[in-house]
Amino acid sequence: MEKTYHEIVETKLVDGVKVHYEYYYHENHLNRPVIVLIHGFVSSTYSFRYLIPLLVKHYPVLAVDLPGFGQSEKSTSFVYSFHNYAQLIFTILTMLKIDRVVPVGHSMGGQVGLYMAKLKPILVEKVVLLSSSGYLKRAKWKFRYASYIPLAPHMVKRWFVKRNYKDALTYVVYNKTIVNDDTVSEYAKAFEDDQFFHSLIRILRHREGDLSADELNEIKQPVLILWGKYDKVIPTQIGKRLQLDIPNAKIFIFDETGHLVTEERPKESAEQIIEFLDGLRADPSSKI
Repeated sequence: MEKTYHEIVETKLVDGVKVHYEYYYHENHLNRPVIVLIHGFVSSTYSFRYLIPLLVKHYPVLAVDLPGFGQSEKSTSFVYSFHNYAQLIFTILTMLKIDRVVPVGHSMGGQVGLYMAKLKPILVEKVVLLSSSGYLKRAKWKFRYASYIPLAPHMVKRWFVKRNYKDALTYVVYNKTIVNDDTVSEYAKAFEDDQFFHSLIRILRHREGDLSADELNEIKQPVLILWGKYDKVIPTQIGKRLQLDIPNAKIFIFDETGHLVTEERPKESAEQIIEFLDGLRADPSSKI
């Protein structure tokens, strides 16, 4: 596809931590809200590689590697909480002079998007949840206590290293054929950095629980929930419960799809998102 958009791809110090982000936009789309792509746990902006080119035809797009993941710093001083992740994204938005956004969060990133909606509802116009985390409690105190044991990062590394990354990826998708050597290699890169395991320990230590039903009920923005029918990581029941607890939410469930909606259904996801943001039913003659 011929590139007709501008892009800013850089790593900058944001709130004391080095953060990698990618900003794509057309000049004639600058009056539209920016889609902010927020990846899930043990993932990165790489997971949106198929979705970005489809979305940027219609809206500006910002994709962020959260601290601890992707090309961002595996900091040992950053507090890895949903609140801090949301605030860090707000700082990036200020740096880029962006004042209208639609968070699109996958898995753990969905909770970050919901926190953004809760913290700054004037800035956040709508929210899209892709197989979002939901209703998880904070880690039990005994696990948080154990995270301070000096060997904890080494123990976490040993657990991950024993896993077959290809098997892990095929488990979270419905269509096993999309898992190839390049995909496995890219997702496995995180585990080559010892500092990554220190980040995972700090996430266990700092992560709040997901927003409660009462807190979700306070989110008044329109919310689109997209899910895979055969999601083995976060079952569809969570999506249906989120729809009930968020006042202005609707859900669409893709058949023959697992947890990695952005890998398996990028075109269909983009169509649903654009239709949702446009506020109109998509015109069949202008499909993505």
